[in-house]
Amino acid sequence: QVQLVESGGGSVQPGGSLRLSCAATDAFTFDWYTMRWYRGTPGKERELVTEIGPDGERTTYSDSVKGRFTISRDNAKKTVALQMINLQPEDTAVYYCSANWRGTNYWGQGTQVTVYS
Repeated sequence: QVQLVESGGGSVQPGGSLRLSCAATDAFTFDWYTMRWYRGTPGKERELVTEIGPDGERTTYSDSVKGRFTISRDNAKKTVALQMINLQPEDTAVYYCSANWRGTNYWGQGTQVTVYS
């Protein structure tokens, strides 16, 4: 059974930093998959924040996080990380890790990030 488990969420003040991590279970050919981070808030469509290709050479970011968030992956450890700096209140959301390969998608349970004044 494939599982993605996020960790690292929390509460910070504006300008603060957090590092999210997503770990995949062993029953998962991790280095086939494009890994993505989404975020969601009640009443809004889930937003694709960033993604990284299977070999880690290709990354994309939404305009709202470009220059502040960095995605990385370690295929040997089957993990993907999201380093977030200069967090702002509008970054408050549940962050979800997702794995995609040829139309197959897996999701984590999400981790809450709250940026408060």
